[in-house]
Amino acid sequence: MKIRRVAFLPLFALFSLISSLPAIAHPGFSVYNSGNEISTRTTKEPADAINITGKVIDEKSGEPLPGVTVKIKGTSNGTVTNTNGIYTISVPNAETVLVFSFLGFDQQEKIVGSSKIINIALKASQSNLNEVVVVGYGTQKRQYVTGAVSSANLNSFRDAPNTNIAQNLQGTVPGLNVGPVTVSGSTPTITIRGQNTISGNKNVLIILDGVQYNNSLSSINPDDIASIDILKDASSTAVYGAQAANGVILITSRKGANNTKPRVNISTSYATETPAGDTHPMERDEYLQHVKNLYYTKAFLAPDYTTPDPSFNLALYVDHTQRDASNNLVPTDFNWYKSGTKTGFINDNQVSISGGGEKVNYLLSAAYTNQSGYIIDDLFKRKNLRTNLEIQPENWLKVGVQAFGSFVNNDGAEPSLTDLFQMGPLNTPYNADGSLNPYPMGTNQVNPFLASNVDDFERHNYLFANLYGQIDFPFLKGLSYRLNFGNNARTDEHYFASQYGAGLTGSAYKNSEQYYDYTLDNILTYNKSFKKHSITATLLYGAVQRKDESTGASANGFTRLTLGYNNLGQGTNQFATSNAWSEQLNYQMARINYAYDGRYLLTGTVRRDGYSGFAANNKYATFPSVSLGWLFSDEPFIHLPWLDNGKLRASYGVSGNQTARYYSLDQVSTQPAYVFGDGGTTQYGQYVSTLANPNLKWERTFELNFGLDFSIFKGRLSGSVDYYDRHTKDLLFSVQIPTITGFGSINTNVGEISNKGVEISLSSKNIVGKSFNWNTTFAFSRNINKVVSLLGTGDLVSSNLFIGQSVNAVYGYKTNGIYQVGETPPSGYYTGNLRIVDNNGDGKITTDDRTILGSADPAYRFSVLNTFNYKNFSLSAFINSVQGGSNGYLGSNSPAQQLTDNSVRWNSMSGIDFWNPSNPNGRYPMFINSPTITPTQYFSRSFVRLQDVTLSYKINNSFTKRLGIQNLSIFASGKNIHTWTKWQGWDPEIANGGLTISGRPLLKTYSLGLNLTL
Repeated sequence: MKIRRVAFLPLFALFSLISSLPAIAHPGFSVYNSGNEISTRTTKEPADAINITGKVIDEKSGEPLPGVTVKIKGTSNGTVTNTNGIYTISVPNAETVLVFSFLGFDQQEKIVGSSKIINIALKASQSNLNEVVVVGYGTQKRQYVTGAVSSANLNSFRDAPNTNIAQNLQGTVPGLNVGPVTVSGSTPTITIRGQNTISGNKNVLIILDGVQYNNSLSSINPDDIASIDILKDASSTAVYGAQAANGVILITSRKGANNTKPRVNISTSYATETPAGDTHPMERDEYLQHVKNLYYTKAFLAPDYTTPDPSFNLALYVDHTQRDASNNLVPTDFNWYKSGTKTGFINDNQVSISGGGEKVNYLLSAAYTNQSGYIIDDLFKRKNLRTNLEIQPENWLKVGVQAFGSFVNNDGAEPSLTDLFQMGPLNTPYNADGSLNPYPMGTNQVNPFLASNVDDFERHNYLFANLYGQIDFPFLKGLSYRLNFGNNARTDEHYFASQYGAGLTGSAYKNSEQYYDYTLDNILTYNKSFKKHSITATLLYGAVQRKDESTGASANGFTRLTLGYNNLGQGTNQFATSNAWSEQLNYQMARINYAYDGRYLLTGTVRRDGYSGFAANNKYATFPSVSLGWLFSDEPFIHLPWLDNGKLRASYGVSGNQTARYYSLDQVSTQPAYVFGDGGTTQYGQYVSTLANPNLKWERTFELNFGLDFSIFKGRLSGSVDYYDRHTKDLLFSVQIPTITGFGSINTNVGEISNKGVEISLSSKNIVGKSFNWNTTFAFSRNINKVVSLLGTGDLVSSNLFIGQSVNAVYGYKTNGIYQVGETPPSGYYTGNLRIVDNNGDGKITTDDRTILGSADPAYRFSVLNTFNYKNFSLSAFINSVQGGSNGYLGSNSPAQQLTDNSVRWNSMSGIDFWNPSNPNGRYPMFINSPTITPTQYFSRSFVRLQDVTLSYKINNSFTKRLGIQNLSIFASGKNIHTWTKWQGWDPEIANGGLTISGRPLLKTYSLGLNLTL
């Protein structure tokens, strides 16, 4: 057994030696490795065949390269080099072109000609430098990128059961933080490099095919996406000026290739969804025991209340709806949660055709996604159509369109998960005749199934088109002009009718909204190289207009609701609403990229933005940046045989964050103003509710970034390291003012927030063999967020803002256990209450004992992606983790229980470790009397998650080739498979993810699928 090119890297743990298994060949066929594919060819040769032999070596070391793929260009015929780098291949004629390829080295082609011996020296690949990345209003070789720009790894997650393209990014790029998804088809939260604002816009700027995209990412078909690049520092985001302080995500859709035959891709998959944890309500026995524990002073004997009192009759203490006519407990054990949930599924189907001729390339795609969530009626259906067409009628002219339509169906209203948890297991949702009981607990709390037993029509239609033309001026080589005209449109329709609404009198409504925006960009680019100098200059003038209008009509009090929302005139009470807004932006940008001798790099950018939503005195702002790069590995005085390439980067720039619409203006509100006579009708009046501020300014983020990009050991280990220091000033904030002015607050600019951090990305080729390959990608990020200044008067405790602490600081009381039976708590506190620490030592428990407990921000994040390829098998496993350190990533988890009518009547979450006299070490308080101060308990949300695993097998044999199949693969994939954490409740990463009935489950998903290329 032999091991092919095994690398042992100090970054990782000890690697097990894995050998390549010998190929088993069918008689008459030979098997060879073509990258990650196994192909076959017949050994029968034509009569005029030419036998070619040779040796392939490493250009730098001169060592032979075993396992190099040698193929006849345009065919699947080929062979591989042996342990000495020797190959032999039969070619049809002298015009044959041989293609030599090997992982970690540049591909090389050679015409056979008259040679019978062809020796090849392969050069170590620097593909990471030659890779073209999108940088905003253009592309750039990574070699010349001087800002912090990362490219997402989409290929490893193509087969993951994700309906939203943002899910493919979760944990994969350091500095890019993407949250989980718990609602079908929804878009997760996305942030880049911490929180830069308090009241301003927190959204990342999305650019789709060069145009701002303001619609939901749920409208985009993930299979249509070719690449995603993330702009993280102010130097790279400065080209987008006033809207880029929160970072920029550049999404590029797939396109066809010129001079290629039509290529048809078909994929289909089916996935099941179940909760990743085991969170559910209490069933009958546990619920009844819980009620006993609440009544422990009656159900158990004094003095320690651990011995049951035989005279205690539990039936007398539960809700009357849970007793029969004889005052005995009803035998019911109804599982509301189980009835309101089910195993969810995702059915995803994709088809596309692409190709092109000499003057045209095209891509047409269609997709249908059907997702049914874990909670009943959590539905998402999406139909997608896309066309990307580019025509080049002349060598100097190129025109094209990138367009798609997305049609989303969100019909159906799910029952309230909170109500499903609260309904007691001794109650049922049905009357004796089988109809729904509106009030099963005898109170005004409605049956949760009333919410889902409705007529709900919800549709969202998205239309996007970017029309572009590009002229490469023939009279001045290197000068080009591009016009982008991007269009975004969205229509939202939500129609609803419920016979149970408005106090069972029936209610219905029809709401419609139309949104449209356009982007017009004029881009002039000039490329020029002379001697050792290279210059790329870009000028931009653009404008954006957005407008929205909505209309709503509703009614209640229906005698009959047979026509539902289609005849609101039948309602006794009828209402109508309408709204509209518009906003405009224009901008100019100039950028120059300069390179000297391919080693010394300079990028300078300046952008000027104007926005109609800003105050009269600050409509415009300017955002400059500069960045430098040094490709030090190309210096003649650096002689490091293990160094493939290395680049140092430094940048400084300013980006902006625009305010909310009308934030600087007087705003008018309505309120009840006058009643005409006793019992008369109420008249509403208007009043100015917000004080205008004509001097309101843009928030500005100033950022310094240092970076290192490197590749060593012939591409075996490569990566990047970035350190950044950013400060956001002129924060948008609502400041309290004396009410003598007639107003309570004014929107203004105050304070400063800082974000400092480090990001590390490493990729290693651990094992490169003839049949087996193992690659690893590691990502790490750490961000430290601090409030630098506010109003100049110190902390703003009421707003939870503290100088020197994170925007997300956790401020509260330290606790030290629970007051036990037999203890004498201080005045205002009782047995079963949390024991609050007297933090200031004054002998009293007051609000002065609050202190900074930590932060909701993580201490650091990391992820590890391992990819294994063995012959036709491929396995990828992705681990994602968020860690809080000593006092970070804290979350509220306070499921306290007090003896009240509702706490007895309502069900709650199963398995909570409540205190009671028989469980003195319980984690969470339970008490009869409420304390003077009820503190919130905080716990670490740190976790490590096996987030994605995909196993695929490529079917590649003579039968598939005869059918013209280029690729046929089957795959199995899993998501959110297991989470290691000490957190209790739904999930540490989701909002309301603790021991609360208002949370939602993180979903574990398993899928099977097939990919076919013709």
